[in-house]
Amino acid sequence: MRSKFEKFSLLGAGVFVGILVSINISAWADRTSVSQLPIDELRVFAEVFAKVKSDYVEPVEDKKLINEALAGMLQGLDPHSTFMDADAYKELQAGTQGEFGGLGIEVAMEDGLVKVVTPIEDSPAYKAGLKSGDLIMKLDDTQVRGLTLNDAVKRMRGVPDTKITLTVVRKGEDKPLTFTLTRAIIKAQSVKNKLIEQDYGYVRITQFQERTGEDLAKALKTLRADNKTPFKGLVLDLRNNPGGLLDAAVGVSAAFLPKDDLVVYTEGRVADSKMRLNATPMDYARRGKSDYLKDLPEEYKSVPIVVLINAGSASASEIVAGALQDHKRATIMGIQSFGKGSVQTILPMNNGSAIKLTTARYFTPNGRSIQAKGIVPDIIVDDGSDPSLSLHEADLKRHLSNPSDIAKANAEKATEDAKTRVGGDKPKDEKFAETRGPIEPASKDDFQFVQAMNQLKGLPVQKAPEAVKASADKPASTEKPGSDKPADKPAATDKPGKTKKP
Repeated sequence: MRSKFEKFSLLGAGVFVGILVSINISAWADRTSVSQLPIDELRVFAEVFAKVKSDYVEPVEDKKLINEALAGMLQGLDPHSTFMDADAYKELQAGTQGEFGGLGIEVAMEDGLVKVVTPIEDSPAYKAGLKSGDLIMKLDDTQVRGLTLNDAVKRMRGVPDTKITLTVVRKGEDKPLTFTLTRAIIKAQSVKNKLIEQDYGYVRITQFQERTGEDLAKALKTLRADNKTPFKGLVLDLRNNPGGLLDAAVGVSAAFLPKDDLVVYTEGRVADSKMRLNATPMDYARRGKSDYLKDLPEEYKSVPIVVLINAGSASASEIVAGALQDHKRATIMGIQSFGKGSVQTILPMNNGSAIKLTTARYFTPNGRSIQAKGIVPDIIVDDGSDPSLSLHEADLKRHLSNPSDIAKANAEKATEDAKTRVGGDKPKDEKFAETRGPIEPASKDDFQFVQAMNQLKGLPVQKAPEAVKASADKPASTEKPGSDKPADKPAATDKPGKTKKP
């Protein structure tokens, strides 16, 4: 019996080694250790595989065991590396093209629960009131703990017009909240534009998709035609933009930068992960595209710009903000961005599955790493919400460190900045604006946008809404903790708010 088991174990180890070879491990493994496969560890893997096959309470298919092992391997690396089966890979491809079915939430896994990262504007979850930092603990009657991220996403996606109930733990709430959402086809319009008034334009980018660069060029041309004269100022809104495709971010940056200016560079372990991307068609008009910026009015290379960012601005959004900031091409306004400064490469497998693997870190033109730090605005302007509720890359477990090893110092500085922004020394005594659901961007109620327009017009800029400033000016409260909380606060809510992305 023992010899049979050993033969099975060795066979399993051989199969697993074959798998490693088949996915071209040499493409990303350390060149000095490719030939030194961990045979002892692979033997243990084969032994575990054999034990599960023979002793688990129910029969399990080989495919499921292998897929779960691969998912665990990637999930243990960092919050953004993941294994995708064939269905998940197809959904990812659909998402980058701007249309997919689901709720509209960008999510990550945290302590066995699904954490909301950033909402997709106008989606079911956005309208229902999910917020950045919410922890999803139940999907209908299914506990999230024990599910992989892919499993949870699959459950949240589904046939349009069907309902799903999410049970959510939210910081500051005594009881879990429940949200009943209706699934929909998420058609994300990545670029929106508006002529605010004569000579002042507004462009909002909600995601970086395959056609974002082309759509931005069309939007800028439309704005110029509507205005009829050169602009005096432009607001570029990247708030709550979770990122997307790298070449789209380069294209957006190139619309406002001189030709050939450096936009971003990446550093990784293998040659393919080391890139320098410039404001040139070769770097943004890929996949056979023509130069969609060639007919863009030249004035956009010099018009004054204010870029709005917040804690929901991640990845590609931070690349654009960092490039325009380093080249002193725009004033960055808002609050510190998310801090996702890592590159994920999609590597298709032979069986139709794929892995999303972190292969490099992003750096701004001046050599700043975005990772676990984000972009710090030139002018910090709060939106009135409690900064302690904001979610950043540095809050995620297993996040990559910032190579300059200043993540801890940045976290301490961010805490001090939060105190300074409201003019007080005790954040726990501050009264932040009540959450009223999503505020219409570029409206009179959009405090950060109003300050961006003030900046462009040379008017005074307020650093925080009056509700926050007034509370910071008051003497410290002598009431008992919690005495200002409503007595009968409901546990569930159907108020409009924010969302994220299955």
